[in-house]
Amino acid sequence: MKLEKRDFDAVVVGSGPNGLAAAILLQQNGLSVLLIEGKDTIGGGLRSAELTLPGYLHDICSAIHPLAAASPFFETLPLSAHGLEYVYPGINAAHPFDNGNAVILNGAVNETAALLGVDQQSYVDLLQPIVNNWPSIATDVLGPLRFPKHPIAMAWFGLMGLRSATSVAKCFKTEEAKGLFTGMAAHSMQPLTKLSTAAAALVLMSAGHLKGWPIPKGGSQKIADALASYFVSIGGKIETNTYIQSMSQLPSAHTVLFDITPKQLLQIAGHRFSSIYKWQLQRYRYGMGVFKVDWALDGPIPFIANECREAGTVHIGNTLAEIVSNEQLTWDGGHPEKPFVLLAQQSLFDPSRAPLGKHTAWAYCHVPNGSTKDMTEAIEKQIERFAPGFRDMILAKRVMNTVQVEEYNPNYIGGDINGGVIDLGQLFTRPALRWSPYRTSAKGIYICSSSTPPGGGVHGMCGYHAAKRALKDIFSIHIKPLQ
Repeated sequence: MKLEKRDFDAVVVGSGPNGLAAAILLQQNGLSVLLIEGKDTIGGGLRSAELTLPGYLHDICSAIHPLAAASPFFETLPLSAHGLEYVYPGINAAHPFDNGNAVILNGAVNETAALLGVDQQSYVDLLQPIVNNWPSIATDVLGPLRFPKHPIAMAWFGLMGLRSATSVAKCFKTEEAKGLFTGMAAHSMQPLTKLSTAAAALVLMSAGHLKGWPIPKGGSQKIADALASYFVSIGGKIETNTYIQSMSQLPSAHTVLFDITPKQLLQIAGHRFSSIYKWQLQRYRYGMGVFKVDWALDGPIPFIANECREAGTVHIGNTLAEIVSNEQLTWDGGHPEKPFVLLAQQSLFDPSRAPLGKHTAWAYCHVPNGSTKDMTEAIEKQIERFAPGFRDMILAKRVMNTVQVEEYNPNYIGGDINGGVIDLGQLFTRPALRWSPYRTSAKGIYICSSSTPPGGGVHGMCGYHAAKRALKDIFSIHIKPLQ
């Protein structure tokens, strides 16, 4: 069927990693594609800037990128030829305890397991099957619900991943192994007693063992810049400083893909949707938000545990019991005195981030959605707890509460960086219960943000799957599955 002439074949609204991925796949398949960004800089959560002092480069949102390195779609793109260079920390991630020791995620499964004492074999038994099978299950894990290409391989991941983090942690005997796993699972931004919270830990740990937890040299912005450079090199067009608030602002196109969450989608295109689809979008649930701090430092953070001084990421939360308790309190609307803190030390491995001899640090904790409480003191106390003298290193800082996080990126509703709760109720049916979660009820309109499967993270797979669906529906173009 011949399509009538339009300004563009496809328009993508929003230039986060999913919007960029969608635009690239559409352009790769011979379409004319326009990518529209409301800000003056592309990237969504992939942006970097001097937030504190001149010469100190900070990642505004995302910082460490195991999923970008492990993304089945990004792996197919020549991003290094477009300026992207990853730096690999000496240790992927470290998790300190009050006794001065720390456990780490690093290298092959056996390398991490060997440091876990009596839990060595339990760790291998849990992670090795997933790591071995990752190449064959990655597109299914990072995609919509469907019959898997390798059902037996997916069975083990599903058996473990759909369980709660606390139940899987019972595989271990030591506080060290339990704490390491629980800290990884806390990326799910839910109470760790909830089903499916184990999946976050399994994906992040498997990615670490296979691809590492890399840092983009020169800032997270470099990932967005490389994706955009490649997109333009194959004929794509980008328009910035154009904030879309209604469908009437868009040029004519056969299809429009929105890298936004249900709240904004309703505002822009709600009048095009069926009543039941609108009802589902209105019921979509957002989760905990984040409170973030960036520091300019006079030197590296003086962690007691040497492993933490060599790690790109440090999970600060101590034991399983402490992390579980404080995450539950946050979910229930409270603000823990000892919040779980996710900290990154990019300048230890990328000297371009700070002046010679100086450093940056990046950290956040979870808070109730929409919270405006200043958590700076609580976060700094947590770091000082495992790195006495940290506060003496601070030259300057910049904080962002959930309101400011959302003002910076409207996709982060109430500070929720995952685009909505990723629990069993919204794991595969985000943002609505449909045969394809990327289709809306209006022909030609799709959603490609982290509010679709597989959810949050810099992997571009939401955009890839949405664009693949639009290519088939609108242009009768069938894409071969990723290997």
